[in-house]
Amino acid sequence: MKSKFRSRAFWLRHMRQWHWISAAVCLVGMLLFAITGITLNNAALIESSPRVQTQSQSLPADVLAVTKAAREVAEIPQMLQEWLRTQMGIKVGERTGEWSEQELYISLPRPGGDGWISIDLADGAVSHETTDRGWIAYLNDLHKGRNTGAVWAWFLDVFAIATIVFCLTGLVLMQLMASGRPSTWPLVSMGFIVPALLLILFIH
Repeated sequence: MKSKFRSRAFWLRHMRQWHWISAAVCLVGMLLFAITGITLNNAALIESSPRVQTQSQSLPADVLAVTKAAREVAEIPQMLQEWLRTQMGIKVGERTGEWSEQELYISLPRPGGDGWISIDLADGAVSHETTDRGWIAYLNDLHKGRNTGAVWAWFLDVFAIATIVFCLTGLVLMQLMASGRPSTWPLVSMGFIVPALLLILFIH
């Protein structure tokens, strides 16, 4: 009996420790995902007014010449990237462009908005447009991992693992303490039965 009590105390102590650690790690992420789950599910009810900004300039002759030459290898030259960054505040990064005989087009999607650059290869005219759909759209795109890059994708994986640990340690704690709480397993069962019934009855 004493050995069984010690084993139970051991698991209680360790599960509680991992439960609160995982809760601390994923707390902000869980709140964000819960809130954006509501905004995504009710997107049609949330009005937004996209803000569009445009700017235009002309490439210097030397930058235009380098850009034209880069068309053969379909790469955005470093000289052009530097000019766009310093003169127009645009960071192209690792993006690739769409090349034609007349134009270089660079798509610049981002969370909560969109953007693009068009460069006329004949005269060097540069057109740039950005669309900002607001903070709700930004948070919604974070929820979906849309146009967020590799670092955010890694964060989502870590957050998902922490959430799994949080749920599994919670399940073990319920098992360890269920004898004194008879409503534990009926409530857990309802958490499975209700979504299953909704899927069967209302989703085709």
